[in-house]
Amino acid sequence: MNRFSPAFALFLTLAGACASAQVPAPAASPSPAPVPALVTAEDRLPKQELTGQILYQFLLAELAAQRGQFALSAGAYLDLAKSTRDPRIVRRAAEIAFHARQYDAALEAARLWLAIEPESQQARQMQATLLLASGRIEELAGSLARDLEAEGPRAGDALLRVARAFARYPDKAAVQRLFDQVTQPYLGLAEARLVRAQAAVGIGDGDRARSEIDLALELRPTWEMAALFKAELLPKGAAQIDFLKSYLDVNPQAQEVRLAYARALVSEKRYEASRSEFRRLLSTHPDNPDMLYAVGILSLQVNDVAEAEQQLRRFVEIGRGDLDPARFYLGQIADQTGRPEDALRWYDQVAAGEHALPAMVRAAQVLLRQNKLDEARERLAAARANAPGESRLVVAEAQLLRDAGRHAEAYVFLARMLEVQPDQPEILYETALTAEKLGYIDVLERHLRRLMVLKPDSAQAYNALGYSLADRNLRLDEAAQLIDKALSLAPDDPFILDSKGWVLFRQGKTTEGLAALQKAYAQKPDAEIAAHIGEVLWTLGRRDEAQAVWREASKAHPTNEALTATIKRFLP
Repeated sequence: MNRFSPAFALFLTLAGACASAQVPAPAASPSPAPVPALVTAEDRLPKQELTGQILYQFLLAELAAQRGQFALSAGAYLDLAKSTRDPRIVRRAAEIAFHARQYDAALEAARLWLAIEPESQQARQMQATLLLASGRIEELAGSLARDLEAEGPRAGDALLRVARAFARYPDKAAVQRLFDQVTQPYLGLAEARLVRAQAAVGIGDGDRARSEIDLALELRPTWEMAALFKAELLPKGAAQIDFLKSYLDVNPQAQEVRLAYARALVSEKRYEASRSEFRRLLSTHPDNPDMLYAVGILSLQVNDVAEAEQQLRRFVEIGRGDLDPARFYLGQIADQTGRPEDALRWYDQVAAGEHALPAMVRAAQVLLRQNKLDEARERLAAARANAPGESRLVVAEAQLLRDAGRHAEAYVFLARMLEVQPDQPEILYETALTAEKLGYIDVLERHLRRLMVLKPDSAQAYNALGYSLADRNLRLDEAAQLIDKALSLAPDDPFILDSKGWVLFRQGKTTEGLAALQKAYAQKPDAEIAAHIGEVLWTLGRRDEAQAVWREASKAHPTNEALTATIKRFLP
């Protein structure tokens, strides 16, 4: 429990100030040249004796507030504020009265605060908030009008400051009425039009907002803030992109607009065009980490591995921001370009965040390809010890064993893990798939049925059981029902579409099956889907087409066991 509350700290400060006011200053020694004293904020506070009455009122006010008696607290604080004219107590009085919804008392305290500290922006903001909260729009508009008039040529900037101050005020209709009045004398300023547009957005009046922002841009065609606001009002996609591009054609140095344009292109998956824009921004700010990272990631997206590596390395060298994602992608690049040691070095540097576990798993896969399965497993076991409930590490180790062709060992390992977490969905699913590889169909079905109970929306569970039955020509009607259930849960999944095509083929509906398989392959050119298409084509007597599909798939997936086995069955 925090016994030293801010209010108690205020009391101690007041007590200290008052006590020091009672102690006579020591006689000053004569000096040849007196040094002018610096005036501090504390020097401007009132010096007064801490009387019993002040102490009583302070404690009464604070104890009432702590007990939820805000009306009593507000009254006591306001009386104390009037008698002491201490700005800290006046502010506290205004805050308590506002919390108690005693707006008249709060306004009285805010006005007293302004009388004591006429330059206080906090006091002005509190007074404005209270006038708005109590519905005194005319009075507030008059007060703001005087302030804006005093700003002279800086009235536009002052309008933007006022708008920011009210940005989070909940009554957007009141804010809109206020700014309609306040901006009336300044409609020749682009800032006034922008403020009106912002207020219109607050009440959901899109047409008014677009009209006002267009007027702002007529007044200041090169104003980036207005251009960015207009872009936000436009529908995402072509309309927004076309506007930003046309603005940049006239204002090529508008960096913020170019950044918005680059991001809009990313949203539309126009990665190469977006990369060109980020490159332009990077040429102006060569050490900007955000630009380096963006160019690096977009280069990866368009498969320009060399530039991706260059920019991401530079990003890591600069050392600002979250470096772990860049390290992870650099590990991927090194892995894909045949540099396993570099890949391991980068993966090992991923320290935290969402990429930490994938980096561990990928490092283990690199070691497996180096024929270092034991070392890979040791790494994953050490990671499991630090995160005993992390099922992804269990699945990763099982997949390492399966990739190494050690299916029986993978099954034993998973069965042991399942004893510890018997209803863990990912481990159940992985154990079922491993059991299928060993021909343990009863184990496969038992685990998948359990998974369906635990996760009734698991399309993968229904699909895995349906496909396994269809692949063995078992209970085909039931297999079709299971696959249809999976499709209802994930209608666009290419692997479930593959299962649908395969069960149709097994049921003798060859033409329908081929159509489903070809649709799946168009979405995902996977080796096993290609194996199925080839087999169906071969059965239909279209052997040249079957061989063409297998050849194409073999080039992309030369080591896939299912594809290789299928081809050997038909072309021994």
